[in-house]
Amino acid sequence: MELTPQNFTPAEQATFRLRALYEQGGYRKYRASRFEEYALYQEYQRFLPDPQVITFTDLDGKLRAIKPDVTLSIAKTAQPAPGECKRFYYNEEVCRASRESHTFQTIHQMGLECMGEVDEAVQAEVLHLALASLAALDVPTVLEVSHMGFVTGLLDALNVPDAYRARLVELLCDKNEHELHKAALHAGLDAAGADTLCGLLTLHGPFGATLTAAKATAASPAQKAALAELQALQNALGEAGRGLQLDLSMADEAEYYNGIVFTGYVAGVPRAVLKGGQYDYLMQRFTPGAKAIGFAMYLDELERLAAPLPPVQQQGGEKVWLNIALPKGRLGDKAYALLAGAGYSANEDYNDTRKLVVENPEAGVRYFLVKPSDVAIYVEHGAADIGIVGKDILTESGADVYELLDTGMGKCRMCVAGPKNFVDDESRALRVATKFVNIARDHYERRGRDIDIVKLNGSIELAPILGLSDVIVDIVETGTTLKENDLTVIEEFMPISARFIANKASYKFKYAQLTELLTKMKEALAQ
Repeated sequence: MELTPQNFTPAEQATFRLRALYEQGGYRKYRASRFEEYALYQEYQRFLPDPQVITFTDLDGKLRAIKPDVTLSIAKTAQPAPGECKRFYYNEEVCRASRESHTFQTIHQMGLECMGEVDEAVQAEVLHLALASLAALDVPTVLEVSHMGFVTGLLDALNVPDAYRARLVELLCDKNEHELHKAALHAGLDAAGADTLCGLLTLHGPFGATLTAAKATAASPAQKAALAELQALQNALGEAGRGLQLDLSMADEAEYYNGIVFTGYVAGVPRAVLKGGQYDYLMQRFTPGAKAIGFAMYLDELERLAAPLPPVQQQGGEKVWLNIALPKGRLGDKAYALLAGAGYSANEDYNDTRKLVVENPEAGVRYFLVKPSDVAIYVEHGAADIGIVGKDILTESGADVYELLDTGMGKCRMCVAGPKNFVDDESRALRVATKFVNIARDHYERRGRDIDIVKLNGSIELAPILGLSDVIVDIVETGTTLKENDLTVIEEFMPISARFIANKASYKFKYAQLTELLTKMKEALAQ
């Protein structure tokens, strides 16, 4: 059989093209060993994507780890001389913990690093190669850029205490405006300061227009310096930077990145396929005074491009459809009524059919009816573009999605409850019964309380009555069931309601349709 590009998978094709691209750019291939001494990852744990690594004792008695990261190894060995910029590219597999499979998985990465003398020209070179790497995939792509200094400069200008910064940045990255405003007030900001912080969420779009808008809001020297660096980047890229997007709310991994950061998306792939930025903090631990910038492409994600379209998406021709996951039951009925009131009704009543998919070709929407606990999963994995899900389920799942709106529907609260005469004995671990294991664990970890969790799926109130647990963590709506069983609310710690969520890639490629629907939903809620 004759070998042609069509005989290779998208990831294999990308490997050949990227290798040629990087070698033509003067990058030297870095060959990594599969293992590293565990002490390296132990010392630089805060620079790892995940602190969990697989360790083993080698034949020489040393504790080693299966490599979870390539950049750390390159930074350790690069040792650039003053004034020198070393350029490497790599094509490696790393091993990381998977939240979804609850085990370790192998991830195929291809990327490049510039280490040493990193100036504006090098920054532009790396961004140009990131754009070229995406273009080599021959499908629609988006590359978004931000600058850590713009966000941290604003936090400094607003005098945000260090203890609150990580949470505020997390909400920014989730585009969660409703909770961001509340959290900013809780952090001690006044209403004007909270509004200013939330204003970062509007600073995204075409690079030039967004940069101009950001300059009008810059409130500190650090922010102005960040914008000057972005302006220099735009000038250096010129025509090569056409189509580049700017999103100044993108500021995750603040302990790792310190300057320009960027993320790439591919149409048809639900997660980012490229991530990178400037990481001087790590580089200077190995070579004082040196800087570094680079990116990695996640080639495993590209295999989705070879899969045929699902049957439901093979209909509709060239029209851009929004695929909406609705929870079955009372909340789903309320959510559908809201969307129908906003002009997005389906052509048939899903309650009168056994179909799991109903649609409206004129409005360009499809509704998928799924179990409430599965809504966030469908959206995170891109089977649905958007969905409506309870905050309890969203938080418990830890789904990597944008949370764009609190609909206010289905209001209740997450509580700790127990017998009326309960007194916590802190000399032993607290026994907690719940079906919300992650929420309960996180709540008590924040308080520093040692707990033993009993996972239950129903009739949670029985656990303290029968002595299975000391307390429960569960949703409380009216409190009637608790009262009838001689239990009481000990602590309320999370308001619950239905949230409108979006897949991160869908938000990039279907932005106009998605924001139009979101605007109409807000108008319907206001009536």
